[in-house]
Amino acid sequence: MTAEARVKTRKESVFAERFAVFAECLLTGVWIAVACLGVVTYPAALAAGSRHLGRRTAHVDGGIREFVADFRSALRGGWAVGVAGWAVLAAVWIDVWAVRAGLPGGPLIGAIGVFALIGAAVALLRAAAVWSPGDSWRTLLADAGRRTVLDPAGSFLVVAGLAVVVMSAWFIAPLGAPVLGAVTAAALAVEERYRRR
Repeated sequence: MTAEARVKTRKESVFAERFAVFAECLLTGVWIAVACLGVVTYPAALAAGSRHLGRRTAHVDGGIREFVADFRSALRGGWAVGVAGWAVLAAVWIDVWAVRAGLPGGPLIGAIGVFALIGAAVALLRAAAVWSPGDSWRTLLADAGRRTVLDPAGSFLVVAGLAVVVMSAWFIAPLGAPVLGAVTAAALAVEERYRRR
């Protein structure tokens, strides 16, 4: 019997493996936050983060180089999605000002605008979770929009993840960056859950 055959492979405990995934989520959140500094790059950053976490949970090696390569690939069409997202945010901001100004019908329009913004954010996260190089963002977003409506439980889980990011950033601003990885992982898990239904 050789020395190599006598050495038993040491298996990681379930707790250690899950903690490692959590730590990787936090690190990925920092990478996503840095990649979002380009203002319109957030869809590509989320897509690259999702791919990185997908590799990690599949036990495939990958690091910052693969993240950057995925980010560059996702940025080809993702920047236009980023611009559109800012336009949607501006429209909702105008709706909120209409509510505050006391315009007739303002509260209804404001509520519709806020719900539309939340739905768009969920659809974007779900689209980023299934992105792979060469995919069309238009197709991804259309499919993700349908899944957002057809899978309300999964969409609610993503909304809860978004709420955690907002609350973390509200209480302690630096926590907003690492928690982005956790909400990206939540979207990835929701998409996997939907795929297995």
